[in-house]
Amino acid sequence: MLFNSIDFAVFLPIVFALYWALARWRRRQNLLILAASYVFYGWWDPRFLLLVVASSAIDYLVGRRLGGEQRNGRRKLLLWVSMTANLGMLGFFKYFNFFTANVEQAFSFLGSPLDLPELDIVLPVGISFYTFQTMSYTIDVYRRRLEPCRDPIAFLAYVSFFPQLVAGPIERAVNLLPQFEHNRRFERHAAVDGLRQMLWGLFKKIVVADNCAVYANPIFDDPTAHTGSTLLIGALFFTFQIYCDFSGYSDIALGCSRLFGFSLMRNFNLPYFSRDIAEFWRRWHISLSTWFRDYVYIPLGGSRGGRWSAVRNTFIIFLLSGLWHGANWTFLCWGALNAIYFLPLLLAGRNRRHLDTIAEGRWLPSAREALAMASTFLLTVLGWIFFRAETVSMAVQHLKGIFSASLFTLPTVRPTDVLLLLCAFILVEWVARTHHHALELVANWRWRWARWCVYYGLMAAIVAFGGKEQAFIYFQF
Repeated sequence: MLFNSIDFAVFLPIVFALYWALARWRRRQNLLILAASYVFYGWWDPRFLLLVVASSAIDYLVGRRLGGEQRNGRRKLLLWVSMTANLGMLGFFKYFNFFTANVEQAFSFLGSPLDLPELDIVLPVGISFYTFQTMSYTIDVYRRRLEPCRDPIAFLAYVSFFPQLVAGPIERAVNLLPQFEHNRRFERHAAVDGLRQMLWGLFKKIVVADNCAVYANPIFDDPTAHTGSTLLIGALFFTFQIYCDFSGYSDIALGCSRLFGFSLMRNFNLPYFSRDIAEFWRRWHISLSTWFRDYVYIPLGGSRGGRWSAVRNTFIIFLLSGLWHGANWTFLCWGALNAIYFLPLLLAGRNRRHLDTIAEGRWLPSAREALAMASTFLLTVLGWIFFRAETVSMAVQHLKGIFSASLFTLPTVRPTDVLLLLCAFILVEWVARTHHHALELVANWRWRWARWCVYYGLMAAIVAFGGKEQAFIYFQF
């Protein structure tokens, strides 16, 4: 079920009303959330509910056994059971054909061709998200950082919580699971602000992202048919498409969760205002970046083992991040490119700068901040070309076109209306950069009529620009 669908517009109020009608019975609320989440996910294809249930059941049972097991050997075995089961399902559905195709190519190159089977596998929506979420629970219980959950309904609801089930944020059990184990109460202020955040997320997705896609998609489909200036516009539009699409989903997920008395982690923090790549990755898809930091980078030794270990571990997490996004060499190239961007900062010990908000307390950034922000944004735009391209060769063709003489010609695509929309959007995000979402700023306006003009204006834009339902980009991951 899509957030930007009529189905969800009917589904949400019904679940909301039933949920708060059960306010005195927490376990019944959890059971309702679980049932609603399974309906939400099964709306797409009910067969794949079995995977969500299987992953949840395995980690619930493993967690219970880990809680009563003191022998280190048995504890490691239980952890491996969870990791093997979860990564096995993820690997089969997401990487089987990619692996077999590359093995075939390798053996053909060596003169010993193979004929391996290629299966017609449908990638389950959100499998990478809920797999990482449930794995983090088992790892934390194994590390004794979390007591195992003894309520199966609460645990199943935690894994399948519908606002963030299919595209995150990837919630840690230490944050979200206790919220299922304690009573919730309706807070009008939080619910109203949740609706504001949902409205802003829908605007970002339907008005900004989907209109950028109209121009970005045909340009990326055939990069050889366009001039360098047009290719640059295509890359720029995809840059805003993926940001508004994914952060829009996160805004809707966070806002929707607040309607039910839950608090999720912030997944985006204005990444395109970053002053270097390290800051960008602290602000982009925060739940995934911190997941790899805590469960891969630090266990590998982080930067404690010297310069070579830091370089190795950095490449590992960026390559894994690329592979997490999809079974294609383009994602690995995107990950490697971001690792290359990141390394100079790491080696110079400058990767922990810029922990504050840019130009805090000022209307405009300094010239140095503006230059740093612009250069970081340009590097990001170039990186997104590999992320969006169908193949590595098409990404290379796109880059070659941009860095050709035709960059200085007039573009064949001139979407003035979308460019003006992006300028207005950037201005709004800049003004509201100290807030969790842009409409949080509007909520503080003194005049009620002005606030409602903004709300109705955004709703009118969503209706006017909303056409055919388009799935969120990150559903494919």
